[in-house]
Parts: sequence; C-alpha cells; structure tokens
Amino acid sequence: MSQRDFYEVLGVEKDASEADIKKAYRRLAMKYHPDRNPDDKDAEMRFKEVKEAYEALSDPQKRAAYDQFGHAGAQAGFGGGGPHGAAGAEAFSDIFGDMFGDIFGGGGRRGGGRRVFRGADLRYRLKIDLEQAVQGDTVQITIPSSRECEPCNGSGAAAGSKPMTCETCNGVGQVRMQQGFFSVQQPCPSCGGTGQVIKDPCGSCGGQGRVRDEKTLSVRIPEGVDDGDRIRLSGEGEPGENGGPPGDLYVEVSVRPHQIFQREGNDLICEVPIYFSTAALGGQVEVPTLDGRVSLKIPSETQSGKLFRLRGKGVKPVRGGPRGDLLCRVTVETPVKLTKEQKELLQRFEDSLGKGGDRHNPRSTSWLDGVKRFFENLG
Repeated sequence: MSQRDFYEVLGVEKDASEADIKKAYRRLAMKYHPDRNPDDKDAEMRFKEVKEAYEALSDPQKRAAYDQFGHAGAQAGFGGGGPHGAAGAEAFSDIFGDMFGDIFGGGGRRGGGRRVFRGADLRYRLKIDLEQAVQGDTVQITIPSSRECEPCNGSGAAAGSKPMTCETCNGVGQVRMQQGFFSVQQPCPSCGGTGQVIKDPCGSCGGQGRVRDEKTLSVRIPEGVDDGDRIRLSGEGEPGENGGPPGDLYVEVSVRPHQIFQREGNDLICEVPIYFSTAALGGQVEVPTLDGRVSLKIPSETQSGKLFRLRGKGVKPVRGGPRGDLLCRVTVETPVKLTKEQKELLQRFEDSLGKGGDRHNPRSTSWLDGVKRFFENLG
C-alpha cells in the first residue's frame, strides 16, 4: 500500500533495534487508531501505513528482504507468509495484547506458570483517648485473618487428590480474547487465573486452601497522632495467592471526644469557669493539663471569654516541630441559688456603683450607646 520508506513511516533509523521499532509502532498505532480518530480518513490511512511498516520490519526475515529489495521484497513475502499472513497478524495481536495487558493489569507470566496475586489491604478503625493520641501509646488489636488449611496443607484439594492443571489455559492462568484488531488478555474463566482446577475440594476449606482465623497485633500509636490519621502495618493484610505478597493493614485512628479538652491543630483548648469575684478582684485558679495541674494567674477586671496561653502544654506534631500550646478560655460564672442575704448584698453593691456605673461597666455603656444611635438613625 505505502511507497514511503518503512523506516521513515515509523520514524526510526535503519539500524534501529527491535525494541525501538516496537516502541515507535506502539506510539503511532495508538495515535492513529480509528477508535481514537472516528471518521478521520487520513488517520485511518496512516494507521494502515504504520501497520504495514511494522509487519515488515518486526519480522527479521521480512526486514532483511526489505533492506535488500525494498518494497518489492516486502510485497513478495520473502521468508514467510506475506505482510498480511499469519505471522503479521500474530505480531499485531501480540503488541496490542502487551498494551492492554499493561493497561488492565493482566499480570500473567509470559513464560507460563501460575499467576500470583498480592493480598488485599485491610482497614481497621481504632478508637483511642485524647491522652493516647497526644502522648503516644501501644495497644493490642484483634483482627480477622486467614491461615493455611491444615488438612489439605493449603492446596485446596481433598486428601488423596491434588489440583489439576487447567485445560482451558494450560496452567497459564490467562486467556486471550480476540476482538477485531485487538487481542485482550484476561484471567481464565475456568480457573479464575490460578492455572489449576480442583476436582475434589477439601471439606475443611471448600477448596480455598485457607480458613478464617483471628490474630492479635501490637500497634504503636505515635505521639501527636490526630483524628483521621492512618497507621500502616506492612504485610499484615490478607495473604497473597499462589505465593504472592500479603497486603497491608491500615489502622485508621478515631479520637474520642474529651471531657475537658478540645484539639485544634497542635493546640489544646479548655474552658475555665471562674467566680465573679475572682474576675473582678483577680486571683489564682488551678487548671488541668495533660502533664498535670498548673496555677493560672487571673488579673483583676478580667472579662469573660479572655484567652490565656500556656506555652508548650499542647500537642507535639507527629511529623516533628514545636509543641503546641494550651489555650484557657475563662468564662465568668453568674452565681445561682442566692440566699436573701446574698441578694441584698448584691443589690447594695449595685447601688454603690451609683452614677459611676458607666466607668465600672465600659462595655455595657458602649453597647447601649450603639443601640441608642441605631434607633435614632431609624427615626
């Protein structure tokens, strides 16, 4: 079909290796394939041209004939079944089988033998206390697992029998399905990709070769771990098949709500209620930290909601860095269940403020002034 030089069509030098020719063809075939260029006649012609060039240059005998006699040698079919013969079709199928095997994870062994499968990853949700998250800990967890079936020694076959080589795939574990130009490689439907068929399954494991079990693991919780963090235990997932590696276990941390502290990043926050008299006159209050109790000095005239920062009393980041702080937010508590005498004392105190109340309660005065201006503007 094409009278252009086959090496020029593929964009390779005349001394190009088989790997270079195959790589060039894969790139161009994917670029000009009709499925990716519908209703594009130019792309269709280029695709056929690329295919013809590859069929000639991928076969050593055809390539030698082309190098010596040019297109006449290729068309004459020196050394084989011609450009559209069985050898060409097989090469065309093989290369697309390679591509789609890579894309869809065929995973079969080209030289034969059973396919191996990596075990599945597992997830375990671990609930811990805030103290454990901040200070670190080691906990024991029990997870469902599987082990080799003892009666059949993991073969899956009943005593006195053994797995048979699958006749559909001849033990390879994969079959090729031809779809037009493409040859798609997929797990064998008869054996599920194992390469073997069990005619007489073991009664203990039902032919699986494994039985369900439990195992206990020790999980080290690093200092500073946070809610939603994951800890990976390599190789503690499901066992692989046919000698494949095991999967991993991902322990997802969930931190229980704490009675006193809340966490924000690397800081801890706690509410500290104080007496009305302490807020007005000042004093000392004891506040908790995860390292023990500390004394917090409250200045006189402290307002409700004021934050006091205790440096280095927060959380040490799990990935390193300075330790966070403890933020104590004070709330002035209003006395309740007052006696008659106490109410009289408070009334006398309020009366003692007199006209100087504005000076003693600046925030209230400022707010009331703002409200007054708001209604005046509405009028």
